[in-house]
Amino acid sequence: MVAVVASALAFAATNLQPAQAKNVKEEKMQNILTTVGIETTRDSAEALFNEYIVEQVALNNQGEERTDVDAFTVDLKKELKRPVEEQAFPLYVADVEGAKYYIVPLRGKGLWDAIWGYVALKDDVNTIKGAVFDHKGETPGLGAEITQGWFKKRFDDEKIMDESGNFIGVSVAKGYQGGDNKDDNAVDAIAGATITGDGVTDMISERLKNYLPYFKQKTNVKVAMQ
Repeated sequence: MVAVVASALAFAATNLQPAQAKNVKEEKMQNILTTVGIETTRDSAEALFNEYIVEQVALNNQGEERTDVDAFTVDLKKELKRPVEEQAFPLYVADVEGAKYYIVPLRGKGLWDAIWGYVALKDDVNTIKGAVFDHKGETPGLGAEITQGWFKKRFDDEKIMDESGNFIGVSVAKGYQGGDNKDDNAVDAIAGATITGDGVTDMISERLKNYLPYFKQKTNVKVAMQ
């Protein structure tokens, strides 16, 4: 009986793998599109992804393209275990009604476990178009609120650099008093979720700084290398 049940479970798991992989792929496409204002169902995600995402590249930390890596299949969980010099940095370039956006995948550490997401920069590689966040085990009603639209919207039009082109990132700031200021590199934190907020701050900074060499080489924007 045990052998029969084990065989049935193994058979079911094997047969479900293609469907599970398809769901993960489509959800990833949905999240990427959401950062540039394209909302879609999972069923329509791949078609819209192929329409609006005009380039996918994997970079090294010097901003050079890696032809040996498929950007879409890069697993940041694995990459973050490697020295930065060996990591692959995926980048998605979107064209939405003639406007170009650069979409960077994020991954970091929250209070209890991993947090991740995507952030899209406008073609000035300084202004955030949109961001999405998710988590594995943050506290419901506190850190888990990073998935909520009202929190993600706080990042819209925030700057990641100062006036001299120095990279600052965006801080999730406890006790923030900046109101609607989009030039202070900070957004209001979630009450009672300081550590999760710090994790969002850190992953934005840690991930985006690795793309600065590429932005400096590939755009006409002044990017100060620190």
